[in-house]
Amino acid sequence: MHSQPTSHGSDARPSSGLRGLLAIDFPAGRAQPNLFRWLLATVVAIGVSLAACRGLVVAGIALFPATASYGHFQFSDYAKLTVIGVFGASVAWPLVTLVSSRGRRLYLWLAIAVTVVGLAPDVWILHQGQPVAGVAVLVVMHFALAVITYPALVFIAPQRASFVARARTAS
Repeated sequence: MHSQPTSHGSDARPSSGLRGLLAIDFPAGRAQPNLFRWLLATVVAIGVSLAACRGLVVAGIALFPATASYGHFQFSDYAKLTVIGVFGASVAWPLVTLVSSRGRRLYLWLAIAVTVVGLAPDVWILHQGQPVAGVAVLVVMHFALAVITYPALVFIAPQRASFVARARTAS
């Protein structure tokens, strides 16, 4: 790929293929979100995710009373995995903005991929004989975390607007 200077003084390089589709143009940190807003978004994503998981457990038990004693429905069990997963996704957002001036698209694809891969343990425990209803609630939890975390990060802690706007007009 050849570098094409823009009239806006940015180093953003339009390209074709997957790299162009995902806007991988290495803005070198100029498009990263504000640190305070990223911290706020991380706290919001973790808090809302924990609340959503709790709500899903309560709903799961109401719909499937036989799951009331299901071990994975214990707060200590799902909370630590939720915090680790959401924090990992939160760390990924500023990393994505290091490689893409329009990171929302790349971050969305990564969120989808990680969510699908994250279902593997659910498939495994189902295969090991865990109750279908309990595992179904765990699967819904995975999707809930993605639906909560992605918008929390990209809207509360967006990429720096001035650089993103220049990159969009350059491509």
